[in-house]
Amino acid sequence: LEHGILKAIEVTQTISKQPQINALGFCVGGTMLATALAVAAARGEEPVAAVTMLTAMVDFHDTGSLGVFVDEQHAKLREGQIGQGGFMSARELGSTFSFLRPNELVWNYVVSNYLKGETPVAFDLLFWNSDGTNLPGPFFTWYFRHTYLENKLCQPNFLTCCGVPIDMHKVKIPAFIYASREDHIVPWRSAFATLSLFSGDKTFVLGASGHIAGVINPPAKNKRSYWVGTSKADLKDPDKWDQQSVEKPGSWWPTWVEWLSTHSGKRVRAPKQAGRAPYHVLEEAPGSYVKVRAV
Repeated sequence: LEHGILKAIEVTQTISKQPQINALGFCVGGTMLATALAVAAARGEEPVAAVTMLTAMVDFHDTGSLGVFVDEQHAKLREGQIGQGGFMSARELGSTFSFLRPNELVWNYVVSNYLKGETPVAFDLLFWNSDGTNLPGPFFTWYFRHTYLENKLCQPNFLTCCGVPIDMHKVKIPAFIYASREDHIVPWRSAFATLSLFSGDKTFVLGASGHIAGVINPPAKNKRSYWVGTSKADLKDPDKWDQQSVEKPGSWWPTWVEWLSTHSGKRVRAPKQAGRAPYHVLEEAPGSYVKVRAV
């Protein structure tokens, strides 16, 4: 939180010469971003003007399909294996998520590739999804116990991070919460629960499809659909919100961009040169590190 998220925010502020920036977190990145914002709030700081959370959980009361792995025995096993060092491998994480939807992500490939000898069809989203990363063992075990197992992150002042108590209610900035209706990793009602934790103005949008495809839905192709609410009062009850929501065709991105425009400064020309002292350009984007595959 300190040397990753909060430092990244600080560097972005420096390079952009802005006292505040807008921030976005996807999945576990959203959980970590929310926690970092709670750390900043506990310190009396507000470096982010508005936050976007994409298919992310802060309240882990309902963990969906992943709940089959969540129990005290599993937590203790992992703590004994990697809690003091080592890592949770990207390969194991990838296999876990794949077997949550085995018919789509495992067995159809066994039939077409192994039995029929067919070459897999190129699929950009699955290629990106398979590009995992190793997680530090102590981080993984702490996260697993305090979120998935004990659900303490959403409880005010139960956890301490970076030397301060975590209270999500102290996050008072505007928030855009997105969830996918068919998400098997982050149930949309669990993402919806974040609305009751943040104290600022909140907007909720529910997209069609799943954890990744629902998010990555460019407007140009006019695919799928999304739902928006018609009453702020229903942001407390997901079922009531669902009943009164209105379905709209196409991508949810334009709605998000419109929301962002109300929480951003005036549009300016992009700088001719990237970076700013003391943060100079290291190499061309996206960087050589993206070519390194986790072992």
